[in-house]
Amino acid sequence: MSYEYSENTLVQESAGHLLQDELGWEVAYAYNTEVLGANGTFGRKSYREILLTRYFRAALKKLNPWITSAQTDEAQKKLESRLSTASLMQINEEKYFLIRDGIPVTVKKANGQTDTRAAAVIDFKHPQENHFLAIKELKIYGDLYRRRTDIVGFVNGIPLLFVELKKNSVDVQNAYTDNYTDYLDTIPHLFYYNAFLMLSNGVEAKVGTLGSKYEFFHEWKRLKESDEGDVALETMLRGICRKENFLDLFENFILFDHSGGHTAKILARNHQYLGVNEAVKAYEARKLKDGKLGVFWHTQGSGKSYSMVFLAQKIRRKQEGSPTFVVLTDREELNKQISDTFENCGLLGTAKAKKFVAPSGKKLIDMLKGNPSFIFTLIQKFNKPDTPPIYPDHDIVIMSDEAHRSQNGIFADNMMALLPTASRIGFTGTPLLSNDNITQRTFGG
Repeated sequence: MSYEYSENTLVQESAGHLLQDELGWEVAYAYNTEVLGANGTFGRKSYREILLTRYFRAALKKLNPWITSAQTDEAQKKLESRLSTASLMQINEEKYFLIRDGIPVTVKKANGQTDTRAAAVIDFKHPQENHFLAIKELKIYGDLYRRRTDIVGFVNGIPLLFVELKKNSVDVQNAYTDNYTDYLDTIPHLFYYNAFLMLSNGVEAKVGTLGSKYEFFHEWKRLKESDEGDVALETMLRGICRKENFLDLFENFILFDHSGGHTAKILARNHQYLGVNEAVKAYEARKLKDGKLGVFWHTQGSGKSYSMVFLAQKIRRKQEGSPTFVVLTDREELNKQISDTFENCGLLGTAKAKKFVAPSGKKLIDMLKGNPSFIFTLIQKFNKPDTPPIYPDHDIVIMSDEAHRSQNGIFADNMMALLPTASRIGFTGTPLLSNDNITQRTFGG
């Protein structure tokens, strides 16, 4: 064994031990030890297979007690099938939503007609009920080439995690340029289901998503906001691969942004993940906080609009009820930018953003009396000071962009008078020292 390869192995071994001993993953070594076949090591019949059907089918039966063998076959076929003309990103996006939201299978009704029912693939409520497997040195064959991956992480047999490791003395970017891009060309089917791409030399680590250029891979420095920060692989594994975090990130912190006719897959950055989850905790305790959810502070260029989308997405998916999110800005161009981001990331369903925009004070009041999922408007539209307060049966969550500007003055006072029971959170790149409307605490980064 060469010295260089032994150094690579040390990094791989350290990662494997952390995944297994601390984070509770099953860890296996495959190179020259894997036995193929239905009764083999992982149930793979060939080195081309990247969906571990043994674990996938077992999870389907466990999570869906009603499912039949025929429906299990149907679910597997739907997950594995793809259009030959689809791009890798299109395949990845389609499979993401099947995994997150369930695979529709045919159900026969008592009257002889058929319907569809979603078969759950992952138990997001109970992370420990899923099977987490990390395989080191896994052989994967493409049409023309054969490759061996450092670590591939599977949840219920689905390869969601890819980890490429280099020795300590090699720059992390080499893992991207020398290995990851090669795998995209030679074994692209490995990335059909992928959620997280990790690149590391042990002392430094980066995480990104399919389609990202290297400069958009980012560090995962902190496990909680009070941490000083550490860019080592161990910190990233603890922050992302803890089972609860892994499934939380997969379910609530991935977006496909279709802006400008191009699809970009977005994974929350470390500060967004921590900040949004702090905001969700504040939302859960909103009655004790008099609706003050705090201020989400961002440095310039750190993804403020995406943080707003992540927060709305998680509250809608994980909290009871159907709140109305009022997204406030103080400039028309910002209003259009943010509403377009929500539309392009799919949070408005198939509707266009303009359906949710309140262009006048009167229209705003009419919309607030209903229960739309979103309202996008300017703080200046709260210009009807004599309007009686609105006490809806549902929650209203006000998300104020550029809160250092939009949450002061007569229009902000009008808003508070009109919506006395609403919850309020501010988003800003300019720290707020004090604000009676929204401040409980400041978080983010």
